[in-house]
Amino acid sequence: MAYLVAAVVLVGLLCMVNLLLTVGLIRRLRRQSPPQPPMAAGLAPGGSVPRFAATTTSGEPVSDELLGAPALVGFFSPGCRPCVDLLPLFAERARGTSDGVLAVIADGPGGDATVYLEQLEQVARVVVEAPQGPLQTAFQVSAFPTIITIDAGGTVGGSHHTMPVEVEAP
Repeated sequence: MAYLVAAVVLVGLLCMVNLLLTVGLIRRLRRQSPPQPPMAAGLAPGGSVPRFAATTTSGEPVSDELLGAPALVGFFSPGCRPCVDLLPLFAERARGTSDGVLAVIADGPGGDATVYLEQLEQVARVVVEAPQGPLQTAFQVSAFPTIITIDAGGTVGGSHHTMPVEVEAP
């Protein structure tokens, strides 16, 4: 019986030493590896608005020249839970602004953009395109939802995965 108790204590001590060595190794690796920058949501702030041309769901042409500045551009994808959560906030902001508003829906096979269309067509010009379509490529959108603000000078003011805070003009 004494040998069994000694073996259990020995295994317990070895486990503690292993745990301490693992924690030390993780700390050292964290110090040695550079911090990763946050994933970009789209175009970098300060950049220029890319050239694009598309047709809205109502048949209206829209392009970088027709969009105007300032503007709010939202990218959504059916089946994306964060998109569903952000959609009412985007629609509310679009309803309360005089800025140009463009909504892009990336609707792939098996997607159902009708829920988005019902809410967005009331407050924005809406373009439906395939995943990685021309507008998503032009605005460098790699994740959904993405909201891009364009300032009065026609440059990108910000690119976010959430609704950006509206800044009051001085």
